[in-house]
Amino acid sequence: MSLGAKLAAGETVCSAWSGVPDALTVEILASQGFDAVTLDMQHGGHNEDSVLRSIVPILRLGKPALVRIPVGRFDMASRALDFGAEAVIAPMINTITDAQRFAAAMKYPPVGERSWGPTFGFPRHGKGDHAQWLRESNTRTLSFAMIETRAAVDILDRVLDTPGIDAIFLGPSDFSIAWTNGERINSTLEDMMPVVEQVAGRARRAGKYAGIYVVDPSLAGRFVSMGYQFLAMGQEMAVMKLGSEVLLKAIQTSLKGN
Repeated sequence: MSLGAKLAAGETVCSAWSGVPDALTVEILASQGFDAVTLDMQHGGHNEDSVLRSIVPILRLGKPALVRIPVGRFDMASRALDFGAEAVIAPMINTITDAQRFAAAMKYPPVGERSWGPTFGFPRHGKGDHAQWLRESNTRTLSFAMIETRAAVDILDRVLDTPGIDAIFLGPSDFSIAWTNGERINSTLEDMMPVVEQVAGRARRAGKYAGIYVVDPSLAGRFVSMGYQFLAMGQEMAVMKLGSEVLLKAIQTSLKGN
């Protein structure tokens, strides 16, 4: 089932977050219990070549591949889709022009201006013909506009009304910096939670999906109750750290018992 179909069915989708630009590492991450994998080009180490190669093991395991592009690299949004990604997350959508340029790169005419050329995406998709690909792509692929600043919240309704924008994705760390005027970074800051909830509510009322990066897993249920369906988490370093801690604790407990 595609990412869009899962979200349309009301499912909560948990995505791993990959920053290591290595297809073998992505394959290991994708083989875990996550519903999807997001390749991060903004703050992670992924580049065009690693995205091109890393999408393969994700799709082979029957999971959706997403890509977060660098700030302003809307050209990479089209390339990520041509490589086989089902969704793209664009950071720092702070103006209507940002939203329009992002949507234009994500959607074929008449909605947008995406150029034809799914050289890798079409064969990797493995279904239908070119006519079907063209006919279904605008609804099958999802555009997530990141909401990370006060300016983005101020124009949120206009972003949501932009043709070709399917969803928002809240970056709580950057939002906390904006919320405190650069004084703090705290993704779980309680006094910003009403706005975090408001963002999801406005998206859902507009008929759009809402996603968020989950730094503290204990807040996942709260975010879902707010209306967030797409939950991103599980960067490689965090997964390795948690796994190592569990393994070493079990070994130490066993050693103490002898």
